[in-house]
Amino acid sequence: MSNTTFLEGNFAPVPDEIDAVELEITGSLPEVLEGRFIRTGPNPIDPDPTNHHWFIGEGMLHGVSLRGGRAQWYRNRWVLGPSAAAHLDRPPVLRSPGGVFPGDGNTNVVHHAGMVLALEELSCPYVIGRDLETLGQTDFGGPLPFGINAHPKFDAVTGEMHVMGYSFAEPYLRYQVISADGLVVHGVDVDVAGPVMVHDMGLTERFAIALDLPVLFDLELAMSGRRLPYRWFDDYTPRVGFIPRGGIHAGAPSPTIWIEIDPCYVFHPLNAYDDGSRVVMDVVRHPTMFREELEGPNDGDPWLERWVFDLDRRSFSSTVIDDAAQEFPRFDERLTGRRHRYGWSAGATVTSLGSTDLEVGGSVFKHDLVAGTTERRELGRGRLGGEFVFVPAGPDAGEGEGWLMSLVNDLPSGTGELVVLDAQDLSDVARVHLPRRIPVGFHGNWIPDSALID
Repeated sequence: MSNTTFLEGNFAPVPDEIDAVELEITGSLPEVLEGRFIRTGPNPIDPDPTNHHWFIGEGMLHGVSLRGGRAQWYRNRWVLGPSAAAHLDRPPVLRSPGGVFPGDGNTNVVHHAGMVLALEELSCPYVIGRDLETLGQTDFGGPLPFGINAHPKFDAVTGEMHVMGYSFAEPYLRYQVISADGLVVHGVDVDVAGPVMVHDMGLTERFAIALDLPVLFDLELAMSGRRLPYRWFDDYTPRVGFIPRGGIHAGAPSPTIWIEIDPCYVFHPLNAYDDGSRVVMDVVRHPTMFREELEGPNDGDPWLERWVFDLDRRSFSSTVIDDAAQEFPRFDERLTGRRHRYGWSAGATVTSLGSTDLEVGGSVFKHDLVAGTTERRELGRGRLGGEFVFVPAGPDAGEGEGWLMSLVNDLPSGTGELVVLDAQDLSDVARVHLPRRIPVGFHGNWIPDSALID
């Protein structure tokens, strides 16, 4: 993998911010969709091609506003962290005191306590306005000494936001809870053996789940100037930790239950739930990470797997759900921490995501984890999509009743689309035509108007 892989092809950054209104639609948008689909990703300004990593660079938001069956606008905006503000000669936004570094907001977009938040691990969230403007940072009343991870978990019953923050120095990992009204209310240090990279986490009704896996901060890489100084360590013991939620709420956290697993790396669990004395967790599993390739995740194709932990016996077992190359798993997040049936993922590898080959096409999977079946929908030649986000048809809709949304690039036309599929059968619902190609990015979400506070 060359140093310029993530600056070329579908990864290539776009040079400016634009607006387009009253977008053309193929098909018919459901009128109940009132809100914004917003996704972020690195869009580096003046990158160094000799020392670049996919995960690094000023964040750029891409948003589409939907209302009443219309696509009102598309716009893209840089997240105005210190680096972007300096490059663009714009005033810096007000920073929060937490986090290891300011960050670029280039990894995920979520909403909580009436706010839209652009996230990057090791930093505090950036608060984003309705028109994608950067308003400032928040530490939710603090303290958030390590910031938060890129994938907090939201308990749909309690309204709480659960986060894992990590650092280069001890204590390396901290689990914290942010209340439904946006205040840090609990926190506990988690005893891991080294400065691990913790992109995501798990949550069940009883436990927060920590992934203590063999990708760690490397001081030598940092001293050599590597932009992302993390690598695989063969001698690091991979473990998964179960932190009792009840203990932390009582103010006297119980010891974390640690169970060793086989060497691997996980960026993204699908979901987890309690099953008696066991915990079930579905994950996308990579064989290694940053072991052979340091510039991006290309150490072998990942697959979907089910992990089962017996907490009484301290045992672990795994079963392959689907061995096709895939990433970015999503599910009906009203069921976070509870038993789920369906999951969706993108058929994707680093090579396919960045391709400019008109014969290469992306795909989306639907997994029925009860029936044990997988359906695959091809997007078509020259059409490449990333993460597919599930949006329920309404608050009382059944599991999996709703739509999938993703930003898709159409290579023949050099433009992008917001694609809406029926989540049940993966059929076309609508395509919103965008005026430009959208660089390959990471994560986003549907932000309904009803979730925001004016």
